[in-house]
Amino acid sequence: MSLPAQLVPATLSLAAVLSWGTSDFLGGYAARRADAFLLTTVAHSSGLLLVLILASGTHARFPSLHSVEWALAGGVSGGLALAVFYRALAGGSMGLTAPVAAVLGAAVPTIFGIVTEGAPGPLHMAGFMLAGLGIWLISRTEGGNSPAAIAVAALAGIGFAGFYLCVRQARDGSAFWIATFSRTGALAVTGAVVLARRRFREISLGGIRWGMIAGCLDVMGTVFFIRASQTGRLDAAVVLTSLYPAVTVLLARLVLREHFTRWKVLGMFAALAAVPMITAP
Repeated sequence: MSLPAQLVPATLSLAAVLSWGTSDFLGGYAARRADAFLLTTVAHSSGLLLVLILASGTHARFPSLHSVEWALAGGVSGGLALAVFYRALAGGSMGLTAPVAAVLGAAVPTIFGIVTEGAPGPLHMAGFMLAGLGIWLISRTEGGNSPAAIAVAALAGIGFAGFYLCVRQARDGSAFWIATFSRTGALAVTGAVVLARRRFREISLGGIRWGMIAGCLDVMGTVFFIRASQTGRLDAAVVLTSLYPAVTVLLARLVLREHFTRWKVLGMFAALAAVPMITAP
């Protein structure tokens, strides 16, 4: 049975949440034992190979030059942001770094979406606010986190915002091809940094393996987000997909036994309550 039309973008956004949240956990974990830019280059390489195979195998419609240019620009912004993000994850608490980047990454595109597409209904706006509160509560710290790591996470959030906005401008093409060119731009910029720094051995075989898995999950999250933004509102797609830190935090708690405060629990409930409000017809 097919999903109702209004639930399609929401379902795609939540699929992106699961993909990105898991990818960020794996990438952040691997970055603790590898150079962040080298790891990100590995991730982008595997992600590019996967999405290129999908784009070619499904005979997806090739995008216009306008879409290609915006996708490449989005890839450069998102590619650098992801490398910076992995470095922040490696240097600080996963439960704090991921939400900080998510909040800032969501704020600018959400405002842009409201300005360009009109204000959403009262229930949807309340859902946006509750989701933002949930992410803030998840990101609440009890102390002991590095201010430098938070600053780097904020920089990553700005890069993610640029990715969201650029991908939106490339929305008239196939999600697979847009993701392909986005990943190409990301790989080009991080690969150039790796070549310039010449740190080719600062990663283990295990890091390469986890980086490849993280890259495949990350690019699939990108495909899901692109489709969500194509079938629904930009602000709703951005806010919903920005809930991915909940997955990262849960995995950090379950696998790494990171501290899980009552504020994070409240944040989880707030994020869950926001989903039906945002997806309401």
